[in-house]
Amino acid sequence: MAVGTPQSKLPRTGLAALLATLDIPGEIQLPDGSVIPVGTGSPKYRVIFRSESALRTPMTELSVGRAYVSGDIEVEGDFSALFGARQSLTEKVPLRQKLQFLYDYYIRSATAMNKKVISDHYGRGDGMYLTFIDKKFRFYTQGIFKNPDESIEQASENKLDIIFKALDLKPGMRVLDLGGGWGGVTQYCGARGIHVTTLTLSADSARFIERIITENNLPGQVFLQDFLEHKPDELYDHIITLGAIEHLPDYRRFSRCVWDVLKPGGRIYLDGSAAVTKYAVSSWTRENIWGGTHTFMTLQDVMAEFLYHGFEVVEVARETKDYELTMLEWAKRLDQARDEVIAGWGEETYRVFRIFLWGGSHAFKTNSLQAYHLVAEKTASMGPRPSTYRRLVQFLGNLR
Repeated sequence: MAVGTPQSKLPRTGLAALLATLDIPGEIQLPDGSVIPVGTGSPKYRVIFRSESALRTPMTELSVGRAYVSGDIEVEGDFSALFGARQSLTEKVPLRQKLQFLYDYYIRSATAMNKKVISDHYGRGDGMYLTFIDKKFRFYTQGIFKNPDESIEQASENKLDIIFKALDLKPGMRVLDLGGGWGGVTQYCGARGIHVTTLTLSADSARFIERIITENNLPGQVFLQDFLEHKPDELYDHIITLGAIEHLPDYRRFSRCVWDVLKPGGRIYLDGSAAVTKYAVSSWTRENIWGGTHTFMTLQDVMAEFLYHGFEVVEVARETKDYELTMLEWAKRLDQARDEVIAGWGEETYRVFRIFLWGGSHAFKTNSLQAYHLVAEKTASMGPRPSTYRRLVQFLGNLR
């Protein structure tokens, strides 16, 4: 294998040409086996191009992601180092994807779409996710780290401690867990005498949580039902929803549903990944991870709708660093379980989730994504939702 091949062998455009311009020390291996060093210093990675067409992969996130998932490009060494090149890639959302999003958002039934999206993502089965998420409470959302050296198991327990205090939970209370994952809330709260009703759209999740309830004799129940259709016989004391707001971008409808199922004085604890601009989800993510109308939370819009619907915002906390650390640990654990994941779910699944987890950690590290938790409390009266016209009428009515 020839090492130190001149960069003149590289095409002038495409991914290989881009890597050659970056100040990230690494190596480019050409289809003929020759290797070109790039950057300054000890190489952190090697990108292996399997074909001439791979060398010319267009410099878009979607194209690069597709090339890696298909195996046209292989990466050895520090996979995370390559995400430093992300800012040099362009984001070109295909017209078909734009039209599909508009159809899903404005025409398609939200409940039918939610069911399909959740089925598509979680349909791989519990085992794949359990290879990398925390082993104690199995959260698929950020833990809370008191220090960076804590395990994600401890970070998940820290999170539950915070939730318990934020809602002032007491034995005998009835809590709704919206999007129950793998039963962490039921496990923790049920053991402390809290009755947890879980809503999930994943049949595997429902069976998993039912098993936790039965085996541990916990107070609780599970419904395979969309929150937008949930009509409880009795109002809940509080609601917990972790990492589900991203699937519910109609914040006005969501806030109204929360109001309808909570007792006066009841609180909702909500967390999620966030972005400054609503609907800003990469085309690669929509194609491979979350379809439908998945949308990173826009905190300002969520807060506005809660306030308009008669809630008081009690607490907001930034958890961007926590999500970075969580996804970093997930990514490391996925890599450690590489052979198991490939044997059980195929190499394509491994490659998709490798991009998703390492890329997600990098996005939080660079503040391309943020994360928050929010606590809001239902007041005694919703009141009229403000509008410019209504405010003017109220203002003029007070001029006496």
